[in-house]
Amino acid sequence: MACSLAFVPGCADRTSQDTSYGNAENAFRRGELEQCQEQADREYQRFKRSNPGLAWKFRILEARAALWRGLYPEVFKLLNSSPEPPDELSLTVPRLTLLAVANIYTHQFTDADNQIQQATTLCKSSSIPSCGEVLHTQAFLASEQGHSATAEQLYNSSLSFARSHNDRFLECMSLLNLGFESLAQGHFDEAIDRSEAAAKLAALLDARVVATVAKGNIGWSYYKLGDLDRGLDLMLEAEASFEKLHSISNQENELTNIGYVYMDRGNFALAEQSFRKALALAEGIKGKADTYNAERVLARLSLQTGDLDQASFYSDAALKIARESKNHLDELYPQLVQGQVAARRGNSTAAQQRFEAIEKDKMCPVFLKWEAQHSQARLYEDGKNLDLADRQYRAALATFETTRADVQHEDRNLSFLTNGWRIYDDYIHFLVARGKTNDALRWADHSRARTLSEGLGLLKKGVAEGPPALNASAIARGNQSTVLYYWLGEKQSYVWAITPRQIKLFPLPPADQIDAAVQRYRRALAGPQDVLAYDDPDGRWLYSTLVATVQPLLDHNGSVFVVPDGSLNNLNFETLLVSEPKLHYWIDDATISNASSLLTLGSSYSLGKKQARSLLLLGNSIPANDKFPPLPRAALQIEAVSQHFPITGRLVLSREKATPAAYLDSHPEQFTNIHFVAHGTASRLSPLDSAIILSPTGADHEAFKLYAREIISRPLRADLVTISSCNGSGDRSYKGEGLVGLSWAFLRAGAHNVVAALWEVEDTSVEKLMTRFYDELDRGASPNAALRTAKLSLLHSDGLANPFYWAPFQLYTQGAAVSSGSKVASRKASPQTLRDSGAQAQFIPRALPQR
Repeated sequence: MACSLAFVPGCADRTSQDTSYGNAENAFRRGELEQCQEQADREYQRFKRSNPGLAWKFRILEARAALWRGLYPEVFKLLNSSPEPPDELSLTVPRLTLLAVANIYTHQFTDADNQIQQATTLCKSSSIPSCGEVLHTQAFLASEQGHSATAEQLYNSSLSFARSHNDRFLECMSLLNLGFESLAQGHFDEAIDRSEAAAKLAALLDARVVATVAKGNIGWSYYKLGDLDRGLDLMLEAEASFEKLHSISNQENELTNIGYVYMDRGNFALAEQSFRKALALAEGIKGKADTYNAERVLARLSLQTGDLDQASFYSDAALKIARESKNHLDELYPQLVQGQVAARRGNSTAAQQRFEAIEKDKMCPVFLKWEAQHSQARLYEDGKNLDLADRQYRAALATFETTRADVQHEDRNLSFLTNGWRIYDDYIHFLVARGKTNDALRWADHSRARTLSEGLGLLKKGVAEGPPALNASAIARGNQSTVLYYWLGEKQSYVWAITPRQIKLFPLPPADQIDAAVQRYRRALAGPQDVLAYDDPDGRWLYSTLVATVQPLLDHNGSVFVVPDGSLNNLNFETLLVSEPKLHYWIDDATISNASSLLTLGSSYSLGKKQARSLLLLGNSIPANDKFPPLPRAALQIEAVSQHFPITGRLVLSREKATPAAYLDSHPEQFTNIHFVAHGTASRLSPLDSAIILSPTGADHEAFKLYAREIISRPLRADLVTISSCNGSGDRSYKGEGLVGLSWAFLRAGAHNVVAALWEVEDTSVEKLMTRFYDELDRGASPNAALRTAKLSLLHSDGLANPFYWAPFQLYTQGAAVSSGSKVASRKASPQTLRDSGAQAQFIPRALPQR
């Protein structure tokens, strides 16, 4: 959960005449909370008799530091100590506001409301800076009671007050908590933008606690967007910082958030460890909100591990806190767990009542709504109410897709399907079990390459009624190939074998079994020994599992398009080991290409009338630093590739001319072929920050990376883009979207085929491979056939037979090109491929292979 942070009085920008107070307040700003408390207490004791007003100024500062550490009982003790402060607005308003905040944290909302009202009355006759804090505290109370819209309105009022009074700290806090409300309302993009604005201002103010809370909230935002890796990294950093700052409440919040990620990844032991530590901290500071958060997630964890008694215990405890606090929104989360427990225990009536109540509740957040709908669908399915189950699965997916449409930033959209993947997985299994395998394929494809398809105009964003009709056999026929379409499920996986004449479905083992074998085989392929030489067992098993069963449907030496899923995006299928008639790689039997989805594969693509081949070639860059040394044979490769194109049809940018700006200014859309000879980087946390390493631009020695996000900004019509560098394919695979990096960026920009590498490449083998590749293209071969021939030339040569040399490069394609009378390349969904033939795919049952 994201963390809101109550504004604490007296932190407006000002110059203090009292050096000791200024030192203590600066310690507070920097997050040195213990030091601030100690200094403030010493000064309070020093001045309590000689200058009560100044003494209470220090006492309020001491209470502020205690509040931010989560020491709520200590806050009450300090502010209710005697003698009482002098009757001065500058002391009374901050004291009332601090007491209100402590009461909010401990869910004593009536007392908090009374104190806010008293402070508000005092502020009617005064415009002291502390009155902005009252607005902020009103917003905080509304937020904690589940009234997010009211809270946002009040936070906006405190933001306006801060800016009109030049109170930068209140401005910072208002932005931070506006980000929190954006998250509460499911506006994840907006939450990141607001939190980043708060973090930037906090850095200027050296307000370290605020900056760290903002970092944690940004992490939680990415988690809610489905980007678990980036979210976890940020939350781990925030938790470590809070521990050093002795900010117990904030540390507890981050531990809870970290546990969520572990739980979603199935690492229940680490999740429980994180949750229980959070609960212990929450109970130690008597923080009701913190305790509620820890108990509600322990309820969810217990449910996932099958401990229904513990799930009931923690959900009841969390629900009790929510009801005592009169926070209706907080009641919904434990009620969902209670419904899920009832369903597990066979009490379908109670479960259905819970799920329906949550789904119809006007305050229900969208992410809780689709979870309630999903749970209800499974309940109907278990009860054999199949029509109702089907309807509820579609309702859950519609809610999810409507929410996804609200995510505006394309790079943040990439990860969002992670949130709804289990709904798709369960629904596809449900359809297969009912014999509706063709519908299952349509829904599976609807979850694939969504950001890519929407960016190319193949699919309208925000359409929640479900996938269009899809004639998969027509797509295979149009591409003169067989399509192997994979779905890796939690309990059951599948492969659809799609030929021009028929569709057959075969079951596969669960995703975790396939993932483990893929990871081992990837490591083996990168090793010094040839996997064929020692007959790698994973290479054999992956072929027998993923391909052997469908082999009768494949033409020998025919074209195969693989639509991979999950870990299969990182696997080169050409390297799989075939046993008969003698041990060999699958590349010997088939021309294999990778496609993103059936929708993209079935989109019409025209090159216009016979176009003259043209080339944009960049590389042999001047190194910007020691991290990217010169490529020894780059000049030779550039010379070799350029010779395949006429002088009048090529633009070669090398050395100091090979800059990112030069690519962007070269009108890359006018070329049929684009080729890079350069280093490449793959960013796992932010794939659109993957880059091709070129020469620095002029005096700017930092501007040497052509980023994936920049590539997307220049629409292309290229038939082929070749990234002759390491890591061109990318390092990060998203649920549904697939591998995202440089190759994805060029496809998204409009390139029809992209050749890119899955791992490190070796200069000598690359030069030979590319020379043969372009020789084959000159002879009129298609890019996939040309690449296969080039690879086979290395495979059957001396010294380069190891797949380490020939297998890194893969072809990523949008499908076979077709001729057209148009002069301009275009891509749009073909009516032929979108019309459903009405034929139902065949389901071929078989026993799952044993390792």
